[in-house]
Amino acid sequence: MIDLNHIDDLARRLSELVPPGLRESGGELQASFRSALQAGLGRLDLVTREEFDVQRAVLLRTREKLEALERNIEELEARLRAAAASRPGDPG
Repeated sequence: MIDLNHIDDLARRLSELVPPGLRESGGELQASFRSALQAGLGRLDLVTREEFDVQRAVLLRTREKLEALERNIEELEARLRAAAASRPGDPG
């Protein structure tokens, strides 16, 4: 799901932002940041890039089908109007 290397890198960056006087326990601080980040991200309702791409493709196909159906309906409605207009004496 989430690349742990990214979390480690972010934890390292956060520990570097801590003032130098508090960095003495840098490894412990970085581990705390890593744990907090993993816990926070674990609670989020995230999907993988692959899942996102699959759903995006499904949505695009659905949109194409919908647009085709709309064109078909418009064509059928136009035919009905033309047929109604061509009938003599029909109020149409």
